[in-house]
Amino acid sequence: MNSGQTEASPGQRLTVTMAQVDCLVGDIPGNAEKILASARRAVEEQGADIVVFPELALTGYPPEDLLLRPSLDGRVEEALARLAAEKLPAALVVGTPVRRDGLLYNAAVVIDQGERGATYFKQQLPNYQVFDEKRYFAAGTEPCVTLIRGVPVGLTVCEDVWMDGPVEKAAVAGAKVILNLNASPYDMDKQARRKALLERRARENGVSVVYVNMVGGQDELVFDGGSMVVDHSGELAVEVPQFAEGLYPVEFIVEHHCQPVAQVPIPEPSLEQNVYNALVWGVRDYVNKNGFASVVLGLSGGIDSAVTLAVAVDALGADRVRAVMMPFRYTSGISLEDAEAEATALGVQYDVFSIEPMYDAFMAALAEPFEGTKPDTTEENLQARLRGVLLMSLSNKFRSLVLTTGNKSEMAVGYSTLYGDMAGGFDVLKDVPKTLVYRIANYRNTLGAVIPERVITRPPSAELAPDQKDEDSLPGYDILDQILHQYIERDMSAEAIIAQGFERADVERVVRLVDINEYKRRQAPIGVRITERGFGKDRRYPITNGWKLGK
Repeated sequence: MNSGQTEASPGQRLTVTMAQVDCLVGDIPGNAEKILASARRAVEEQGADIVVFPELALTGYPPEDLLLRPSLDGRVEEALARLAAEKLPAALVVGTPVRRDGLLYNAAVVIDQGERGATYFKQQLPNYQVFDEKRYFAAGTEPCVTLIRGVPVGLTVCEDVWMDGPVEKAAVAGAKVILNLNASPYDMDKQARRKALLERRARENGVSVVYVNMVGGQDELVFDGGSMVVDHSGELAVEVPQFAEGLYPVEFIVEHHCQPVAQVPIPEPSLEQNVYNALVWGVRDYVNKNGFASVVLGLSGGIDSAVTLAVAVDALGADRVRAVMMPFRYTSGISLEDAEAEATALGVQYDVFSIEPMYDAFMAALAEPFEGTKPDTTEENLQARLRGVLLMSLSNKFRSLVLTTGNKSEMAVGYSTLYGDMAGGFDVLKDVPKTLVYRIANYRNTLGAVIPERVITRPPSAELAPDQKDEDSLPGYDILDQILHQYIERDMSAEAIIAQGFERADVERVVRLVDINEYKRRQAPIGVRITERGFGKDRRYPITNGWKLGK
């Protein structure tokens, strides 16, 4: 323990500000300026003694192979020197990579009144799901407890609270409060698991825990914030909103324990509200951080494109969203009416371009090689590919990102057209099962009716053939989504799923479709991750393989 200060006297008050910030991966100078601006505000407006920032706030998370760049160390050191040079009266606790004796560590660094103080190295490095920290970092082994304003403060980073050891070591070393820096991505059940874990850690070790989480979108990941404080008895004292960037002060009273002053509990958001917020934030940050002027999407009159359009408008504003209806001979009048109603309700630019002339031109060109064959999915896929060409042309001309509209259920079983409706840069609903898409649509309409009721209630169809319905070639979505959940997110075998009461024919068909369509998913746009097991970094199966269905 750093003993350069006198321990706090009983009754002393300590203000800790949780800086729930959105950082841009790789922009080390820009992130440093954001950290400084946040710290200044915390000092001036909140009287902060300590300002705690998220894990790897200086680089953004996850920096991936940027950590291998030769100039990383110099850029980090320049940024840390910049933070120190400000000589703020509060102690800043900043997440950053630090190299020591040739090894790179995921670290928490204390900068107090112009001096670099204690440095802690993360002990538990996650290497599962979307995490691969062992590729880059060495693991620390020792606790770090330092006096800040006379209070023994223990430092930990993210996974350290999920595993036994680091919190216990810090408590044994004398910590009265644990500061835990996080870059914990959102999934639908995550916040409840975090609360239960922190309450147990605090209670078992008799220390308060300050949990500070990042907020914002980074490629497929969305960080939801939800920072909180749990007291030494395991009671939740403070919880801040998810999906909200901000500075959140907490006052502690230093007695035998370091006791946080409890704040009024915030309302518990619904699952649909949280998922919708994740989608909105994921789209906003992906578009803005990558410098796109606007987005464009195909509007079909169906549920998926309707929800995607609403998310895009809520993320970017109607003036940055363009919707295009591309009808064909199989497009119903209802679809045309509903698409126009959606675009009008949300106030976006709306265009209608028939693909009929283009389709006829292609079929004329293909007449000779196709002679003697019967129409099949080839002709259906051509319709989708023509739409993809139109959207990508608008994208190129107007620097717009194409948003695709496929949901997780469709992506899982390959119910999509490669280079057709999969053509684009970002799939908003990629990790959202079809049954949840309907729930999100209903939730969005509670904020203002923008999706016509019959879009939600009528049977879904790709409208690539006469009277086509999705469920003509798939099990009902209520059954399909349950099978997919067990197979994709729970890694259950076909036999184990059948044993739960599902029809063998349905399970074997669905599992086979998931397996054989890996090649499509590898070529699909990224999209917001909202489940524990999304398609992307989470799930890495070989395209070419001989694995058989079974146990």
